[in-house]
Amino acid sequence: MDACASAPIQVGQKVPDFTIDTYEPSKGDFGQVSLAEQRKNGRWTLLFFYPADFTFV
Repeated sequence: MDACASAPIQVGQKVPDFTIDTYEPSKGDFGQVSLAEQRKNGRWTLLFFYPADFTFV
């Protein structure tokens, strides 16, 4: 396993670029969000992880 992948990310630290699948309520469909695209557009991004919540069952 890559040492970077297991190291915790701390407040204020830059995270590696990623793309994640999302649900777009306004479209009623799934989509994708890319951190690189957010940075390119000058948008702030808040990463919030809450395991086993907001899941489709």
